[in-house]
Amino acid sequence: MKLSQDAAETIGLKCLAWLAEQEDLLPVFMGATGASVDDLRNGAKNADFIGAVLDFVLMDDAWIEAFCTAGGLPNDMPMRARAMLPGGAQMNWT
Repeated sequence: MKLSQDAAETIGLKCLAWLAEQEDLLPVFMGATGASVDDLRNGAKNADFIGAVLDFVLMDDAWIEAFCTAGGLPNDMPMRARAMLPGGAQMNWT
C-alpha cells in the first residue's frame, strides 16, 4: 500500500520528535547535518528537512528498529514514508 505525502510527513514528524528525545543520537544528527535547534523547529514545516531526518535514521537498522518500536510502526514504514517525500524516489540503473 502506497502512503500519501501527508501520511509520510506525519511519520517523518514522529521520527523528528523521536530523534529529538535521543540524547545520544540527536547530537550526531546535528553534527552530521550542521542543523541547529532552530533548524529543527523550522524544519518540522519543511518536507525536504523531514526527508533528511528519515534519511539519517535509515542509515542504521538499530535506529530504525528503535524508532518503529517506540512509535508502534512496522520496520519498513520509515523507508516507505521517505519514498513519498521530495528526493525519496529510488533510482533504477537498469
